[in-house]
Amino acid sequence: MSDKDGKKPFGLGGGRSGQVKQSFSHGRTKSVVVETKRKRVVVPKPGAAAQGAAAGADSGAKAAPSAAARAAASASRRPAGISDAEMERRLKALAAAKAREADEAAQRAADERAREEERERRRAEIEAKEREDREREEALKAREEEEARKAEDARLRAARKDEVRKPAEAKAGAAPVDAAAAQAAAARAETKGVSARPARPERERDSRPDDRDSRNRGGEREGRRSGKLSVTAALAGGEGGRQRSLAAMKRKQERARQKATGGAMRAEKQSREVQLPEAIVVSELANRMAERAADVVKSLMKMGMMVSMNQSIDADTAELVIDEFGHKAVRVSDADVEQVIDTVEDKTEDLQPRPPIITIMGHVDHGKTSLLDALRKTNVVSGEAGGITQHIGAYQVTTESGAVLSFLDTPGHAAFTSMRARGANVTDIVVLVVAADDAVMPQTIEAINHAKAAGVPMIVAINKIDKPTADPMKVRTDLLQHEVVVEQMSGDVQDVEVSATTGQGLDTLLEAIALQAEILELKANPARAAQGAVIEAKLDVGRGPVATVLVQHGTLRQGDIFVVGEQWGKVRALIDDKGERVTEAGPSVPVEVLGLNGTPEAGDVLNVVETEAQAREIADYRVQAAKDKRAAAGAAVTLDQLLAKAKADETVAELPVVLKADVQGSAEAIVQALEKVGNEEVRVRVLHYGVGAITESDIGLAEASGAPVIGFNVRANAPARNSANQKGIEIRYYSIIYDLIDDIKAAASGLLSAEVRENFIGYAEIREVFKVTGVGKVAGCLVTEGVARRSAGVRLLRDNVVIHEGTLKTLKRFKDEVKEVQSGQECGMAFENYDDIRPGDVIEIFEREEVERTL
Repeated sequence: MSDKDGKKPFGLGGGRSGQVKQSFSHGRTKSVVVETKRKRVVVPKPGAAAQGAAAGADSGAKAAPSAAARAAASASRRPAGISDAEMERRLKALAAAKAREADEAAQRAADERAREEERERRRAEIEAKEREDREREEALKAREEEEARKAEDARLRAARKDEVRKPAEAKAGAAPVDAAAAQAAAARAETKGVSARPARPERERDSRPDDRDSRNRGGEREGRRSGKLSVTAALAGGEGGRQRSLAAMKRKQERARQKATGGAMRAEKQSREVQLPEAIVVSELANRMAERAADVVKSLMKMGMMVSMNQSIDADTAELVIDEFGHKAVRVSDADVEQVIDTVEDKTEDLQPRPPIITIMGHVDHGKTSLLDALRKTNVVSGEAGGITQHIGAYQVTTESGAVLSFLDTPGHAAFTSMRARGANVTDIVVLVVAADDAVMPQTIEAINHAKAAGVPMIVAINKIDKPTADPMKVRTDLLQHEVVVEQMSGDVQDVEVSATTGQGLDTLLEAIALQAEILELKANPARAAQGAVIEAKLDVGRGPVATVLVQHGTLRQGDIFVVGEQWGKVRALIDDKGERVTEAGPSVPVEVLGLNGTPEAGDVLNVVETEAQAREIADYRVQAAKDKRAAAGAAVTLDQLLAKAKADETVAELPVVLKADVQGSAEAIVQALEKVGNEEVRVRVLHYGVGAITESDIGLAEASGAPVIGFNVRANAPARNSANQKGIEIRYYSIIYDLIDDIKAAASGLLSAEVRENFIGYAEIREVFKVTGVGKVAGCLVTEGVARRSAGVRLLRDNVVIHEGTLKTLKRFKDEVKEVQSGQECGMAFENYDDIRPGDVIEIFEREEVERTL
């Protein structure tokens, strides 16, 4: 079978054809048919030429100048090598093309008019069809209502007939049987398809449309709207396909109507007041103006700013954009974001009584936690490392009378000064615990000062009254020195003798607290947005950042959005002091709050806000403000001050440490304690401190600075341990603050230069001076006191003035070199690199001893 059977080869047609033989590698060849197209020559029609000649003859001499001018102009515009005839042909071809374009434009306009008329016709048809559908539906509805009304009338008539028939049935008992038989016959007739209804009059049947037809049409319409399309229906065509909904038809009509009336009417643009901070993200600016972000970006690009919707712009540029979009810019300061959390004054009628907040303060080991355990009937002391409180704890106690008291337990160790200050600032009453066998101690005095600074009333609890060495009167007299006058000393401060071990005086203490709380008349409004103070904060491995919050105003509920210091969050869970989950916490209730995005600082204030955006904005502003403050503090240092500090630091040895603790308060307390360790020669520098487990980043920081990593009640995770083992970084764990500070002191003491002490071991008097060849001058001496040693240092005294200090080159007794010469014996001494010795000089012999120093 040939390749060309029944087929014509492709060709340009009318051209000159030929064959070209192509050669390829490996001896392959191929013949290709090539056609050359002839050049097309445009020949003018004879009629057109004659018409042009006649027109030229009619114009006469009048048109001769213009024709000459045109010929001259065309000659000037004519390309080189084109004849007059060719030029004429081209001009005629151009005129013909213009005429074709005019015809096509006229045809397009006619087509557009025809399409518009067709659209109008279709629109009229659709409206007519919709009108018919509406009329049909209304007629169907009216018919249904008429049938329902007639059925109701028939039912009422039947009921009236029954009432009339009942007396007659009482007289004749056979009538009900006949009626029952008639009903049964009617039922059988209906079952067979024979209607028992009376036939409608002919006139009534003619006046109504055919019910069957209407039902068919209704079913047909329902079928169309069902939206199901089978293969058979699709192939058969007709009405089987899915039809457009009524809403879609209405939308189409509305679009056509708007197009016919000259386009859609745009809604009137609303002018808004846009709050404008110092810097704003483009997307946020668009959101505040209720404009599309793409339009705002386009406007900025027109101004020459190539920014994306996630970039920030300054207030001046944003104001120009706002003006361009027809809105009004309202400048606001960055600090204005905090106005949403301004404290509101509560009305007197809204205030309700609240439990008092009592802080237990005192010296370490005076029994504060044991006293609180006795009140709560629990055992917190056993859970604290070393039996001393190192965290601030918040608890609620319900007394036998039903009164609820909120207690804060503060550490007594000297390092926890800031914790005690926080406890005093959020409290209503301070219970000062003083041991009866120990009296007033340094932290007792500090607690008194904190209570006075906070301006809160004080109750003195004299603890350990059950001990044989207890002397409560000494405690009362010692308190007088610090202006605390108890009631037994004719003062106004209540004092109660208690014993946490035996329970003695606990009821009296609770009565004293209740009396003091009654005097204070403590009230709060539980119906407002919550506000509270962060007592303690930590980073829990399973729960994330956790803050112990003491609610002061309002009620904190699960799901509330809040901002606390530089952090924000949404309350995911609330846990009370017994470890149980609660849904809300009212005034004076301590709870653990979960759901923060970071660990806040202890002492920060928690405020509930309305939206997440507000909380995030306030937190971002506070973070930026803290950065600016640190930057300003750094910028305030001059170059001279930096040089002076660098020069001073040259002589100071530093012990760098990286610290991680379990809670924020403990970390602060340890940092403050470590800053006090050291003197003018050595100091401890905390490179970084934080809350939570020791991580790889901590190990990396410690490696870069050669610092040990200290974990207080926390441990390193597995990657951090492996990294520390590889890099040789020391990790030390502590659970008691005493041990930590003692070890850091010992390590810092190792950086101190040893103290050199001189011990005088003897004196010798020069009796004669000899010159020895190869040695120099040798002093013949008599050891007058102590002992002369070869390895010791010597000083040469002349008239009790030191003229030389050095070492001995030789020490001889007779002709033998000896290590030492005892008192009363003669010897020969020669100084290293010194010969100016005379008879009568005194040689002082001493030994240097290095003594390690401690902080």
